[in-house]
Amino acid sequence: MITKDDIIDIFLKGRQRGIKFILSKFTFSGLARTQSAFNETAKQSSNWWDIPSVRLRWNEKITGSENTSYEQYLIQTVLSGRSELTLLSLGSGTCEHEIELAKYKKFKRITCVDLSASSIAEAKAAAQKKQIQDIDFICSDIKELNLNSKSFDIVLFNASLHHFKDVDSLLSNEVINYLKDSGLLVINEFVGPNRLQFPKEQIIRVNEAIKLIPKKYRRRYKSSLYKRSFSGSGYLRMIIADPSECIDSISIMSAVHKYFEPIIEKPYGGNILMNALKDIAHNFYDLDKEKKEVLKELFLFEDNYLLNNHSDFVFGVYQKKNIKKPIN
Repeated sequence: MITKDDIIDIFLKGRQRGIKFILSKFTFSGLARTQSAFNETAKQSSNWWDIPSVRLRWNEKITGSENTSYEQYLIQTVLSGRSELTLLSLGSGTCEHEIELAKYKKFKRITCVDLSASSIAEAKAAAQKKQIQDIDFICSDIKELNLNSKSFDIVLFNASLHHFKDVDSLLSNEVINYLKDSGLLVINEFVGPNRLQFPKEQIIRVNEAIKLIPKKYRRRYKSSLYKRSFSGSGYLRMIIADPSECIDSISIMSAVHKYFEPIIEKPYGGNILMNALKDIAHNFYDLDKEKKEVLKELFLFEDNYLLNNHSDFVFGVYQKKNIKKPIN
């Protein structure tokens, strides 16, 4: 229920995001606690996805080239020859990926939906700055949406599907209803254990990976503390911090395969790197020769782990089952 990492995380969150953020968790409203997890202080952290070399690794595993993003990959492969597309992004956050897709002029309309008012406001500002007009922004719970059925060519979940309760019901009801018969589901998702309750063997391997990192690169963000081990997240803290976090993530792949046929499905790991680099990723934003070698060793360590274990992160493009219309 509670781990050593829980205590450290509370201390670090206080340093990184302020006492106001900590106090926001003392409410009986699960929705309020979820919204506070994505407020304007959310960037004040040090996570693995912020490391440029990690993002290049994702590109390589998903698209085959570290210089090709998944957005470019979509445009060049599955969406080649198609135009006037409509896209619905659920849990869109600040719409970084949706704004990137909009640049390719293949979309008639992109609709972004998110619970966080601050994320929607930031997304609107980013779109205006880049003079992108074909995007609608909706701050809403998915249950309160009033969108036409079969009106979208694509439904996108980018690091958001794992925040939804009862993924099977969501896909079979809302998502399939919103998609045209020839529509596509696109996911870029954490599909590992619910509430980040990793198996013992995985935690052991994460700790082995941490030992590969020299101490000078294990200083925690905005702290004098050094990362020495990983004990995992306690179940209680997961619920208090964000009741939606990985609430049904373990069901994602089985539910997707139940209702959709894969066109593209690319696992890209994260099993080791996400937790080994949590809170110390800032040490690897700018690389010298030694840091490059450390990351290279960590990447190889995770690749070896993945030889016998399912990936915790997956990128995929899917079409409705029993729909035989060819995809260009």
